[in-house]
Amino acid sequence: MYIAILGRQPEISLAEICAQFGNAKRISGKIAEFELPEAEKLDFLRQTSVLTEVGEPNIDRFGGSLKFAKKLEQKPLDYLKTLPEGKIVLGVSDYSKRASKGHAIHEALKLKQILKKQGRNVRVLPNSTPEISSAVACHEKLGRKPLHVELISFERNWYLSLGSQDIEAYSRRDQARPARDAKVGMLPPKLAQILINLCGPLKADSTVLDPFCGTGVVLQEARLMGYLAYGTDISERIVDFAQKNLDWQTEKTSKKPLSTEVNRTDVRLPDCTVEVGDATNFVWKKQIDAVAAEIYLGPPMSQAPVEIKLKTAQQECGTILQGFLKNVSAQVKSGTPVVLAIPAWIRPDGSYAHLNVDASEYGFKVMSYARKPLDEKGKMGYNDSNKLGFSGLLYARPDQVVAREIIVLRKN
Repeated sequence: MYIAILGRQPEISLAEICAQFGNAKRISGKIAEFELPEAEKLDFLRQTSVLTEVGEPNIDRFGGSLKFAKKLEQKPLDYLKTLPEGKIVLGVSDYSKRASKGHAIHEALKLKQILKKQGRNVRVLPNSTPEISSAVACHEKLGRKPLHVELISFERNWYLSLGSQDIEAYSRRDQARPARDAKVGMLPPKLAQILINLCGPLKADSTVLDPFCGTGVVLQEARLMGYLAYGTDISERIVDFAQKNLDWQTEKTSKKPLSTEVNRTDVRLPDCTVEVGDATNFVWKKQIDAVAAEIYLGPPMSQAPVEIKLKTAQQECGTILQGFLKNVSAQVKSGTPVVLAIPAWIRPDGSYAHLNVDASEYGFKVMSYARKPLDEKGKMGYNDSNKLGFSGLLYARPDQVVAREIIVLRKN
C-alpha cells in the first residue's frame, strides 16, 4: 500500500495517479492512497519509468505529487534498526488531521535517543511545520540516498518516503533551455509531465504527438519518459526554437531516464521529430500512439476580460480546438488518448468561463478518471457557476486570469 502527498491542485494529482495505476482514493485533503495493479499490468509498468528499478512508484515520473511513501509493516524503530551501518539522516512528518510540529519532532528525537544508546549516529532534521517540506526532503535526499530517511505519520499508520519531487531538476530543465519565448506561453515541465501521464500507461517505444509544440517542453518531457516524440507547430520560428531545445537536451541529458542531472552526454534519448504544420489540417507522417498538448490559450490578459473580449477569445480558441479534434480524429486509431490543456477565463465573481465543445461529435469520449463532468447538453466543459477547486481539472494560480483546463479524451 502506498500514499501520495498531493500537490497544490489535488484533483489533478489524483487523476494522474489513477491514469497510471488504475486505482487511487483520496483519504485526506493532502493524501491519496493507492496500490500497484495486478501482475499482468504490473509487468507492463516495469518496462517503463513509471516504476523504479526496484519496482516502486517513481516520484520523478509524476508532476502532480510532492512525495510517494510506502506503508511500513513494522514499527519505525524496528525498521531503523535494520539499516546498515553509518550515519542516519532522519526526518519525521506528521500529516494526520491533528498534526503538530511538536509531535513530529518528539517522535524523531525519541527514535534518535534509543538508537544513540545502541551506538547509532543519527542527525534529526528540524521541522518548521508538522511536515518536512518537499524542498528540504529533496535537498537532504530523503528516500533517495541510503540512510537518508523520512518517516511519515498519518492517523496511527507509518509510511516510509520513497522520495520527494525534485523542484531543482524541474527548474533546471525549464530555465536552462537555450530557446525560450514568453509570448507563446511558458508551459511548466511538471505540467507537461502530467499531460503525458494522463494518457495512461504507454509502451516505452510509443510516439507522443504534440501538435501545438511551441518551444518543445512536452517533447522534452516525453523523451525523458522514454517515448518517441513528434511535434508540430504553425510557426516556423517556434519550431526552430523547439529544435534548438531538443538538440540541447540531447547533449546535456544524463545516463538515467529521469535523473535530476542534465550535464552528461553518455546516453541516447529516444528520437524526436519537429515540423511546421497547422494542427487543424496537417497530415502527420507517423503512427500516433498518444497526444499531449497545450492548445492556443488566446491573448494574454491581466484582468478578467469584458464580455465582448471574452466571446472573441472563446470563439478563436474554440475554432482551433474543434478544427484540431476533427483533423486528429481521422488520423488516430480507436483507443488513442488525447490530453489537452485548453483555456478557461476567470470572471469577476471568481467563476470560470469555458470552451464548450462536443467531443463526441469528433469520435472522442471523456475519461472518467479525469473527473470531467458534462453539462446538461452532454458537452464537455462547465457552466459558469462552477468555481476553481470544485469543477475538476483546472490548473491555475490564484491570480491567473487565463487558467488551463485539462481535458482527457480517448478515441472511440
